Amino acid sequence: MRILLLLALAFACPADAATSRPKKNSTPRPTASLPGPAAVQPKATPVPETSPAATPKPDRAPNASLEAGALAEFSRQPERVQQLLTTALALTTRGLTYTYGSADPGQGGMDCSGTIHHLLVSSGFQEVPRDSSGQYAWVRKAGGFRAVVSKSAESFEFSELLPGDLLFWTGTYSVEREIPITHVMLYLGTEQKTRKRVMFGASDGRSYAGLQRWGVSVFDFKMPRLDPANPEQTKVDFVGYGRIPGLR
Repeated sequence: MRILLLLALAFACPADAATSRPKKNSTPRPTASLPGPAAVQPKATPVPETSPAATPKPDRAPNASLEAGALAEFSRQPERVQQLLTTALALTTRGLTYTYGSADPGQGGMDCSGTIHHLLVSSGFQEVPRDSSGQYAWVRKAGGFRAVVSKSAESFEFSELLPGDLLFWTGTYSVEREIPITHVMLYLGTEQKTRKRVMFGASDGRSYAGLQRWGVSVFDFKMPRLDPANPEQTKVDFVGYGRIPGLR
């Protein structure tokens, strides 16, 4: 009996010892003979940059707005211009995003020409073109366009710029159009507090007060500058401004 008991303990010890030791190697290591994902440590699923869940931009800011009285020239404008500017500023308080292809604030956002189209149609203007190149042609045909060749915001070419004028750019993105205008905004005038020119519209990155905004907002009116660190960047040009037909 004593011999049988000793034999039983001898066979039991290796297993008991193994379970009593710290489990340093308790997790099996993947081997080269196991191809595919099972042999690789799992990684977090990448989030697309276009997703709302992507890493937020540190300088992203909410849409900017102003009271009409904060515009230095507002009180001197004709009543219809004042009404247009007031309607535009009201849109900046609705938290609308930049939404490509939309001209309807009911969709939660609009693009640049869609914002101008909605503003003008809701203010009683007729036959307003939907895209920026059409709006440019609409202004030019009415004879109210002023070309700007200078790259300086202090150029004499801005001497006729008035609140309520439309501002036009080309080169904000690649486009194949007879008239390659790609961006439009509404000039608001000079901000009383800063003495800077400001404008209204929709953008996916223009700035106001040093912070980029993504939506229907007030923005600083600045002349475009090519980024020397990005020589392949599409060249953006400000081409000029013009009177909205029938506004003045």
